[in-house]
Amino acid sequence: MEQKFTEEQKYVLARKRVERISKFYKHFAIYIIVNIFLSAIFIVGDMNDGDTFNEAFFDYHNYKIWLFWGIGIAFQALNTFGLNFILSKDWEERKLREYMNEDKYRR
Repeated sequence: MEQKFTEEQKYVLARKRVERISKFYKHFAIYIIVNIFLSAIFIVGDMNDGDTFNEAFFDYHNYKIWLFWGIGIAFQALNTFGLNFILSKDWEERKLREYMNEDKYRR
C-alpha cells in the first residue's frame, strides 16, 4: 500500500536524508585526513627506528587503521545510501544500454 505524504512530511524526510548524507561526507573527510596524518606519523616513526623510506612506506602495519575504520565507513555508506546506491535499477539500465551499443553485439 502506497503512503501519501503531505508536503511538510516530505520536507522533513528529505531534510533528514540530506543531514545523513552530510554527516557521511564529513565523516569520510575526517577519515581521509586523520588516516593520512597517522600514516605519516607511523612512517616517520619507522624511519626513526632504522627502516628505509620504502620499507616504512610499504609496511602494511602502518595502514591497518585504514582497513578497520574503512569497514565502518562502508557500513555507514550502506546505511546512508542503501544497497541501491551500488546496484540500482538506473545502473542496470545504463549498463544494458552501454552493452547494447558496443560493436561486438551488433551484427
